[in-house]
Amino acid sequence: MSVLDVSPTTVASAVAACATAARAAAPSLAKASDEAIDGALAAMATRLSGARALVLEANAADIEAAQAAGMSAGLLDRLRITDERLTAMAEALHLLAAAPHPTRSVELGELPGGLRLVERRRPVGVIGANYEARPNVTVDVASQLIKSRNAGVLRTGSAALGSATTLLRSVIAPALSDVDLDPAAVQLVPSADRAAAGALVQLPDLVPLVILRGSGDSTRSLGQLAAQHGVRTLAHADGGGVLYLDVAADLDLGIDLIRRSLDRLGVCNRLNLLLVHEDIYATALPVIQGALSTLDVTPSLPPHDHAVGYEWALDADREATVTILPVADAADAARVSNEETSGLAACIVTESSETADEFMAAYAGTGVFWNAPTRLLDGFKLLGVPETGINIDKVPGPRGPVTYPDLCLRQYAVLPA
Repeated sequence: MSVLDVSPTTVASAVAACATAARAAAPSLAKASDEAIDGALAAMATRLSGARALVLEANAADIEAAQAAGMSAGLLDRLRITDERLTAMAEALHLLAAAPHPTRSVELGELPGGLRLVERRRPVGVIGANYEARPNVTVDVASQLIKSRNAGVLRTGSAALGSATTLLRSVIAPALSDVDLDPAAVQLVPSADRAAAGALVQLPDLVPLVILRGSGDSTRSLGQLAAQHGVRTLAHADGGGVLYLDVAADLDLGIDLIRRSLDRLGVCNRLNLLLVHEDIYATALPVIQGALSTLDVTPSLPPHDHAVGYEWALDADREATVTILPVADAADAARVSNEETSGLAACIVTESSETADEFMAAYAGTGVFWNAPTRLLDGFKLLGVPETGINIDKVPGPRGPVTYPDLCLRQYAVLPA
């Protein structure tokens, strides 16, 4: 089915057709050997490099259309696949192919009556993923699903649909075929209609788990809709990194971390909120402003006309902005980070281990860093493999970068000793 085949009135049926096809193909992955799974990922890397011209051409068309539609610079950066980024995508696939598979069966002990208890890891079956202008996510999510032996239904927005379609047809599907796995195991919804996202989270019998990535409001709305229909979600809704410059900070290091945290604006773990100890605020602020000026980033100073934790990366008019706020101490910095930001990640810059321990103990977010940039909160940078997203839920379950070992179900088996 081509993109042009789908009208708004048939979106739900198109999503259901993708889910049905993925479910039928799921056993091909579930029973595959480690060698076949890793062979598929290696073939994806080879085919991605071989289809370089096709992928870059499709992405250039997406970029041109997005620019004409007035997409902001940060979102354009997310949408763009450069030659360098494509090479990095292929290298990540090779690394994932070489990564160890989780143990699929673990002996837990013996039970009365001559029995033994075994914990087994099983694939979910079919996992959905909804994401917007991030064509690289098509490869990231597909590769994680394949490594975890799950089939998938991917849905992306109109801006990235051309790139994603080329990646599926020229890279993902043929790579599965190369190792005799069912290419239908990874499906891409062929519609750019936003209704497709809603349809994807209403199929509990076909797609019991959906990964949600995108803007906070839309992702939260989809999460609520999914809950109404009995579909579980792993949500990556809000971002924004925090950096706290302590009174005992090395200012030169702090400025370096600020620069390193703003190398890209269109990412969730960039510097969004800069907290500065009130005792050094007056002297540090001119240095900070100078550094931001060289990066073409504007400071938002008190009194603010916005919420302190507003995620600038998704704002079309002021995304090249960092909010700056003086705070009383590390405890106050942790409080602001906990109460007024998404809870994605926070860094403390200090030479005092005691103060660092205090801040890290108080901050409840997903990632906490001492003299290191929040940009490191990334599956590839932390764990050496791509991620499906960064989950910031405050409940038990996968938290932080979600990678292939997280995409499984636990099963208890009681067997004869």
